[in-house]
Amino acid sequence: MAVAHRIYAEALFEAAEEKDRLEQVREDLADFVAAVEQVPELEALLTNPEIDPAARRAALEDILGDADELLRNFVLLTVEKGRAAEIREIAREFERLVAAKERRLEVELTTAVELSDDEADAIVKQIEKAAGRTVEATRKVDASLVGGFVLQAGSFLVDASVRGRLERLRHELSRG
Repeated sequence: MAVAHRIYAEALFEAAEEKDRLEQVREDLADFVAAVEQVPELEALLTNPEIDPAARRAALEDILGDADELLRNFVLLTVEKGRAAEIREIAREFERLVAAKERRLEVELTTAVELSDDEADAIVKQIEKAAGRTVEATRKVDASLVGGFVLQAGSFLVDASVRGRLERLRHELSRG
């Protein structure tokens, strides 16, 4: 079920918000996901079906000892329900929910050449004005774009690159 990570993220978000511990849970979840990404043994502990459930739970309780109680219980629940492999997707969705609450939009701006800080700030200000939100932009360079930019905000994509225009033109010509 593709939406399970959304359901889990929403449940954690609502519980954290209700307990007024949203920021603490956010930080602890991000730290836990970073640890999963950096320590293969931790990922194996979460996902390997051959590990005894009682041993897995005990190990996770030790690892999560200092984490917020909501997050600790949440991770244990995802393991119990067989959803631990989705922890990254759950964390991304949780972060999206927090960003929406804070009226913050996270975007990825990819350009053909490195932008100066002033150029990037001007683009971000235009996006903020259009979106009515605070924008946090990460920047990437992809020379294959030739020129222009690609802007991604969640599943929304704006391709104003020369490469994108050429691909659309090629597609139009092949249809007609």
